[in-house]
Amino acid sequence: MASNTNKAWFVLMLFVVSNVFLWDVEAAGECGRTPIRSAAASMSPCLGAAKNVKAKVSPACCAKVGALIKNAPKCLCAVLLSPLAKQAGINPGIAITIPKRCNIKNRSAGKKCGKYTVP
Repeated sequence: MASNTNKAWFVLMLFVVSNVFLWDVEAAGECGRTPIRSAAASMSPCLGAAKNVKAKVSPACCAKVGALIKNAPKCLCAVLLSPLAKQAGINPGIAITIPKRCNIKNRSAGKKCGKYTVP
């Protein structure tokens, strides 16, 4: 009888662990464990520069973009091409120029984003 209980316990634990692992894999996207909405919200200092190529890019924006490129390079494109960015009126073709306008070195993620490319 104890053997059946141990087997049932083992199967239950295996099921729980596998579900946690699968959830963990699904949760890790372009921005890691950070939801794209949160990553996009953190980029609020860049709103003006993302809408107008002639707008001055603030130091706060450059710091956010630099950190994002360093920690999760694919996240920048995910944020710029997200529905939330579109709702905010961000022009991805202009927004992708921000890393260059901030003089961020090693900005591979800031050169091409979907169909948008920085010359």
